Amino acid sequence: MASIDDLFKKPNLPSTHKRKLEVSHDPANFYKSAKHSVNGDAKGKSHPQASVEEDNEDIEAGPSPPPEDDDADYGPAMDDEEGRFFGSGVEADTQDAMDFLDSRDPEEGTAEPSRVKYDLAWVRRLAQNFEKRVSTNATLRGKYEDQPQKFMGSEADLDADIKALSILSEHTDLYTEFAQLGCVGTLVNLLAHENTDIAIDAIEVLSEIVDEDAEAEKEQWDAVVSAALEASLLELLVQNFARLDESQDSDRNGVYQSLKIIESLTTRSELSKQLGQNTPLVKWLLERMQAPPPVLQNTQYSAEVLSVLLQTSPSNAAPLLALDAHDIILQLLAPYRNKDPEKDSEEEEYLANLFDALAALVSSAAGKTAFLSAEGIELCRIMLKSSSFGKSCKPHSLRLLDHACGSGPSSGEEANAAAVDVCVKLVEAGGLSTLFTLFAKKKHDDESTEHILSILSSLLRFLPADSTPRDRVLRKFFEKDYAKVDKLIALRREITAQLKAVDDAIVEEKKGLEPDEIDDEARKEDWLGQRLGAGLFKLQMVDVIIAWLVAEDGGAKKTVVKVLAERDEGLEDVKKTLLEQMEGIEEENVEGGVKEVLSALVVFLV
Repeated sequence: MASIDDLFKKPNLPSTHKRKLEVSHDPANFYKSAKHSVNGDAKGKSHPQASVEEDNEDIEAGPSPPPEDDDADYGPAMDDEEGRFFGSGVEADTQDAMDFLDSRDPEEGTAEPSRVKYDLAWVRRLAQNFEKRVSTNATLRGKYEDQPQKFMGSEADLDADIKALSILSEHTDLYTEFAQLGCVGTLVNLLAHENTDIAIDAIEVLSEIVDEDAEAEKEQWDAVVSAALEASLLELLVQNFARLDESQDSDRNGVYQSLKIIESLTTRSELSKQLGQNTPLVKWLLERMQAPPPVLQNTQYSAEVLSVLLQTSPSNAAPLLALDAHDIILQLLAPYRNKDPEKDSEEEEYLANLFDALAALVSSAAGKTAFLSAEGIELCRIMLKSSSFGKSCKPHSLRLLDHACGSGPSSGEEANAAAVDVCVKLVEAGGLSTLFTLFAKKKHDDESTEHILSILSSLLRFLPADSTPRDRVLRKFFEKDYAKVDKLIALRREITAQLKAVDDAIVEEKKGLEPDEIDDEARKEDWLGQRLGAGLFKLQMVDVIIAWLVAEDGGAKKTVVKVLAERDEGLEDVKKTLLEQMEGIEEENVEGGVKEVLSALVVFLV
């Protein structure tokens, strides 16, 4: 059963749709790694293997003039119109015709192409050829440092072999062998290659290999990632950020693919913690997301990765708070009190990521204190009051205040004390007027209603007894002949009606199940999810608030009993909700925790 703090246990992670890089050119020409056969281009045309003659100073390798015979190790790079060396030398129309002939049936006069068997022998040959290409290129570069034309051909072949590795993402059963052969380390080391195009190729292939779409088993994925991290993957990624020029499409793709790798690593909590403790990385993310307008894709992606780091590992909040991340994010949010980002834009997603990151930061005791000192409460209040501008910030501000006012993932003396400070500040800053105005509105989206109720519940839980801030909250509920109490009970009836429909459906489903099927944990989780979707958490919040009001004021209790009786309901129904919520809390919280508070409130529901 969900507890009062459920909201803080489930991070609001970004959607899992497949991310695509926005480019100003055809992505097929610039960004996507082609699937290559070993030592070949995208269509399988083989390249001759390079050999290095240590004592032969007259090696012919590179662009024009072309070699005089067919035995030269390297020839000129074909179709090099863009200043690169990725062309196949075949025009598009000619290649289409060749593809058509290749696809014809044997009886039409063309032999069926042989099928590659992707097994251990294949990956070993792939690895051997790849290592040779790297070694050859390194030797030629060292030998002819001032004569690029003599190593350009080897670089073109190395580029092709790197891209050929991307096919591994379709054969994840070979990951472990590939890692054991040492090729992952070699690939990672190429991030430091003098040619940034080679480095970007390596980044892109690594991104494909560790991507969730590769569908690797945990052991297979871990083998690759462990080898990559041992080869200083993180350090090389961060170093590359400094030399990539995002005004160039290829370099911008390099940054994008690097962020994609980091995001993939955050799917493991232990790796997310390691990433969040990497000071150079989080400093770069903070700096990159502060790029001046307009908000570009990598600016947004940097904010998203930072947000994910905070939500997947709470311990990552400490190093970011030490870097004043809370203050930086609040400054980035401040302009949006007077403007709204364009709908469905990168900027709109960027805004949401900033709020998500800050909400994760304020869930800790230290984060709440930092939030108060940076005047975060005041900014949220301004955003909630805005009418003609800044409307996009309202739901995010409510969620942020909800996290700030609550005790966080676990209750404790420090967490509770910080929550008390936030709740007191919210009242003193004039937040009650704004909050109750929103509560009194007839219509809210479900999420906003949830956050409003949760904030009110936190105020009643944490504001000290007999204090002025607590009296002010209670007076808001009692004013106008307990009008807000009537609103609470009306909301309760609306939620219970929705919940009853789901509960009835679950009862019907259980009739066709065996006892062991009813006790199945997966099915129980599914039923709980259905009930939460129908408003169970909101009902819990409403009944907790009603219980607080009944315990605080005799007039409020009379009003609650009277209004509930109009529909043959009573305090016993409220008590039932609280008892059910207590049953869902598996362990006793520390002193001042949720279960203890609920136990105290139940006593008054008689």
